[in-house]
Amino acid sequence: MRRKAIALVVLLSLVLAACGGGGGSAEPEPTQATSAAAGDPAKGEELFQGSCVACHGADATGVEGLGKDLTNNQFIQGLSDQELADFIKTGRPTSDPANTTGVDMPPKGGNPALSDQDLLDIASYLRTLGN
Repeated sequence: MRRKAIALVVLLSLVLAACGGGGGSAEPEPTQATSAAAGDPAKGEELFQGSCVACHGADATGVEGLGKDLTNNQFIQGLSDQELADFIKTGRPTSDPANTTGVDMPPKGGNPALSDQDLLDIASYLRTLGN
C-alpha cells in the first residue's frame, strides 16, 4: 500500500509539473532523477556505513572485486530515488547480465532489517556522492 501511495505522489507531482509554467519550449527542462527529498541523506549515510561498506567502501569508491564505485555513478544518477531504493531492495544476482562484478549484490545489501524508508534514505545519501 505504501508503494502505491509513493507512486501516486510521484505521478501527481509529475502531472502538476507538466501542467504548470508558461509557454516555453516543448522540451522539458533536464532534471536530476525525480523524487527530490524523499529520504534523509544524513540517516542514509549512517545506514550506508552500517550495511554497504563491506563491498562499496567507507568512501563509496568501491572495493575491487566486490562492489562498484558509487561516486558520480551514472547508473545511480539515471534512477529516481524510488527506483534506486527498489534496486537496493532487490539486489543484483550474478545471473543478471548487467552484473559486471561476478559477485551477488544481496537484497538490501545483506541487511534484511532495512525498511523501505531506510532504503530511500540510502538513495538520498547516494545522490550526495554525485555532486
